[in-house]
Amino acid sequence: MAEETQELLDRIEEMLAQKEYLTLRSTLNELQEADVAALISELPEDDIPIVFRLLPKETAAECFAYLEPDVQETLINVFSDRELWNVIDGLFVDDMVDMLEEMPANVVRRIIKNTPYEKREQVNMILRYPKNSAGTIMTTEFVELKAWMTREQVFRNIRESGVDKETVYDCYVTDAARHLIGVISVKDLIMSEDENATVDELMETEVIAANVLEDRESVVDLMKKYGFVALPVTDGENRLVGIVTSDDALTVIEDESTEDIEIMAAITPSEKTYFRTTVFETWKMRIPWLLFLMISSVFTSKILQYFEGQLTANGALIAFMPMLMGTAGNAGGQVSVTIIRSLSIGEVHMSDILKIVWKEFRVSILCGITLAVVNFLKMLAVDNVTIGVALTVSVTISLTVVVAKFIGGILPVIAKRIGFDPAVMASPFITTICDAVSLLLYFRVASMILGI
Repeated sequence: MAEETQELLDRIEEMLAQKEYLTLRSTLNELQEADVAALISELPEDDIPIVFRLLPKETAAECFAYLEPDVQETLINVFSDRELWNVIDGLFVDDMVDMLEEMPANVVRRIIKNTPYEKREQVNMILRYPKNSAGTIMTTEFVELKAWMTREQVFRNIRESGVDKETVYDCYVTDAARHLIGVISVKDLIMSEDENATVDELMETEVIAANVLEDRESVVDLMKKYGFVALPVTDGENRLVGIVTSDDALTVIEDESTEDIEIMAAITPSEKTYFRTTVFETWKMRIPWLLFLMISSVFTSKILQYFEGQLTANGALIAFMPMLMGTAGNAGGQVSVTIIRSLSIGEVHMSDILKIVWKEFRVSILCGITLAVVNFLKMLAVDNVTIGVALTVSVTISLTVVVAKFIGGILPVIAKRIGFDPAVMASPFITTICDAVSLLLYFRVASMILGI
């Protein structure tokens, strides 16, 4: 696929060089809008406006929505007011909101100036909703029906207004005050044998909807649970204000997954892509966690200083400290990542904490014994240490694994319970805690077995 894309890109650049614009326009018309956007993004900056202006008016806006923010900004800066108006007029409201959130203030002002009044009002309404709420990811473009409509009237309504709607598969039924009273799919209308049936006779009245202030992750969970292509969004008085579609849900899933990965890697989340984030912004995202983890390592240093006498008495113990700390961090990290993932998909809840502890205790016993036995044999055969030192390290490993898995299992659940993102309790943080715990256990076991 990459080779085909590169070949097509070379052909486009060749047609641009030869000024074969009609041929290029015909080539672009054969492609999907998303593919055109991907190709445009790879072109030199000076060629981007030329290629975009060759697109038919009806597909230009859809292609524009697929472009990366920096490419969108490049085009906006060269557009005339008329060109900008035409593109904005063809964008869905939710796509326009996403674009505005990525643009600098001066570009936003120009976009708003060249936006049709009705769409501007819809955009402003969405932008006023709390961050990460259902209102911020919904679109206000949907098919709205009345209960008294016949099948013929419904299909006429869809033909007349459906071209400007995000989806026409699910249609929503409202009363005179726009209260949501039912939902009906085009499939139900087509399959109905009664040609005179009205919407109220065919619609589903038990409608599952999200509140406009509900967290967007909860909305996605609802869509996933019931397999919805779209989910209606209502206000506090059950008035229909918008819908969340499957493409919006996929964007939320991608954003939340990216955020979790960044937090788990001890990075402050960013809404920008890697190459759109400046060096200074990247530094600001990473340095707080690096400073915190560096300072937290003071505990490890203090433990080593406190037990300096024991280390001096038996220098062989020093060589196995990295292995013990690494094993502790790995054991805790395994559990924390598993629990964080289970929390994010709703498989694990706060009430399950005792089940988690019991399961991880049994797992840790098996893992600890296995590691201890293998390590004991390895130390005697390879490391040439005394039985006492081998026993000390092996017992410490087994205890460390038990404690590390306990810590890794409960901290993400507790974090979620008190309102933090469970991803905070991922590998870097867990590793720091487990390092300190493994050293405390190590010196305690050494004191008991070796008498130092």
